[in-house]
Amino acid sequence: MPITSSAKKAHRASLRKQVFNTRRKRALKDSVKAVTKHVQDGKLKEATAKLGDAYKAIDKAVKRGVLKKNTGDRKKSQLARLIGRNETSKKDDK
Repeated sequence: MPITSSAKKAHRASLRKQVFNTRRKRALKDSVKAVTKHVQDGKLKEATAKLGDAYKAIDKAVKRGVLKKNTGDRKKSQLARLIGRNETSKKDDK
């Protein structure tokens, strides 16, 4: 436990920030899961529509310092590649 008054204040601040960070992480994970679930189900139109929401959540997490910049870029790239791979496989099936 913190002993000095400044340490106590820093601890309170970190607890407040933790709430916002976990909320931001949860929104990020939910949006990424929604895209991947639509891709797995073969609903590429819905996945493409949800991709914008996922990008928004990733960018907000990067902006707030929840994710590092390169991690956010990598996540966006992986999502785009996931959709792109499945779109080309759908075209090959036709």
